[in-house]
Amino acid sequence: MTFAALILALLTTPLQSGLLSMVSGIHHVTAVTRKVQANVDFYAGFLGMRLVKQTAGYEDATQLHLFYGDAAGTPGSLLTFLAWEDGAPGRAGYGQISEISLAIDPASIGYWLTRAMSFGLRSEGPADEFGEPVLRLKDPDNIILKLAGAKDLASPAAWDGASIPVEHVVQRVRGATMLTEKPAESRSFLETHFGYRFQANRGTIDRLVSQSGDVIDVRDARGFWSGAPGTGTVDHVAFRAADEKTLLSVRKALEATDGSPTNMHDRKYFRSLYAREPGGTLVELATDKPGMTVDEEHASLGTKLFAPPETITNLDDLKVILPQFSMPGQPRINYRELPFVHRFYTPPNPDGSVFVLLHGSGGNETTLMPLLNKVAPRATLMGVRGRATEEGFPRWYKRITPFSFDQNDIKTEAEAFAAFIEGAVKSYGLDPKKVVYVGYSNGANLLNSLLYLHPNLVHKAVLLRSMPVLSDYPHADLKGTDLLVISGKTDAYGKYASDLEEKLKSSGATVDSDVIPGGHDLGDADVPIIQKWLLQRMGDDPQPLEQQAVKPARETSGQP
Repeated sequence: MTFAALILALLTTPLQSGLLSMVSGIHHVTAVTRKVQANVDFYAGFLGMRLVKQTAGYEDATQLHLFYGDAAGTPGSLLTFLAWEDGAPGRAGYGQISEISLAIDPASIGYWLTRAMSFGLRSEGPADEFGEPVLRLKDPDNIILKLAGAKDLASPAAWDGASIPVEHVVQRVRGATMLTEKPAESRSFLETHFGYRFQANRGTIDRLVSQSGDVIDVRDARGFWSGAPGTGTVDHVAFRAADEKTLLSVRKALEATDGSPTNMHDRKYFRSLYAREPGGTLVELATDKPGMTVDEEHASLGTKLFAPPETITNLDDLKVILPQFSMPGQPRINYRELPFVHRFYTPPNPDGSVFVLLHGSGGNETTLMPLLNKVAPRATLMGVRGRATEEGFPRWYKRITPFSFDQNDIKTEAEAFAAFIEGAVKSYGLDPKKVVYVGYSNGANLLNSLLYLHPNLVHKAVLLRSMPVLSDYPHADLKGTDLLVISGKTDAYGKYASDLEEKLKSSGATVDSDVIPGGHDLGDADVPIIQKWLLQRMGDDPQPLEQQAVKPARETSGQP
């Protein structure tokens, strides 16, 4: 019977007695991280948890999702993180999980206190919480993490693959703290539908315990501020369902209470149900099976990237778009704090060439990466994000009308970008004369302005769907500058490309140009043109064009 058929069958049958008793404890807790490398260094490095799975996101395939746990990725041991690289920070408040607790042996508190000091991490405690010694820490995103000495919570598959003595390893999830303005209703919700029972009270906190032994601390947060989603916050807590019958029975019970809407999902590694408890916290119910080994052997868990089966984005493109990271002890790029958000993609066998990518309106630092990876599969790509915004989406400078632009903003952002490049050259050891710049639409127009506002900074550039945007071009000697301009035959902005080409040539630049049959959008037609130009200008052997269509996210609406 298929999953969909099972849903239909069970939702039309009476609730079976005893099924709710098969809901027991926490399955996983999911949070949002801003810097994936720092996250890996903390959870796999400092805490020594095993990275058991890495996937593209199920709601957003361009968002990396990492799972940490014990050696087998056992339900109840899992912490998962959605990577929103350089995303806006959230705020912990009511309607959210505010703290995550991990179980360790009570005798290991001293070991972890010493380890935290050796890693330069600030800790609080040990302190007594409900009769347990607890050490408080903050992860790189400032999420509060507690190491709790819980003698009866041991992992069935303790991970001994890190540098931590097996007697001191993190065993599993101990619990989570739920902030709510409706403590009585939130507590009742957990007791009625998820098998928790009251254990003790300490001031504003009611501790609920599951049959599995983990806890939810329901904290009265009346008078607090509300939570706001974003990086550095917990997205949801997931509870364990023994099987799909339990999952669907809980759904039926929730619907009978006229509570919040519920959503069912097949997450490949578990089936799940989402709902919101009365205080607003997102909760999930997830089945124990199929589990983390459904597509990877136990020995190789967490070593391969997987994509949801229904994603429309090619896996090879996702590998370029998603943030790269290194496991603890492995070489990695040490990112520097520079004026613009930026991201590197390093191929498996880099040839030493570097491309700097400037997106169009609505794009970001990753949207040109799949296209340029097809152009030059062995090139290192550095995507950069524009700092101006329009309707919440990144741009490189402010636009007044579709054909007029804020001149002061162009000059200010060009100056800032020039400073960024100077910093990147020093920080990452780039050779300015060997860097190729590629800009699309709005990003290409910043590049063509940069040629005049900061001469000798850009030596080779590809300008895709570009037009002049400066009202007054200063004199610049562009001798020795190699440029490729590609316009679209049906592009409304294409009629301005010839003016740009003439201006660049009159300033001494070597300009090659081509016209594709389409309009403003990017696609496979651009790839061989760029490859041919690179062969002529750089002497590199171009790679064969792949057949998969290039569909950069949000780039089809790019504007100058």
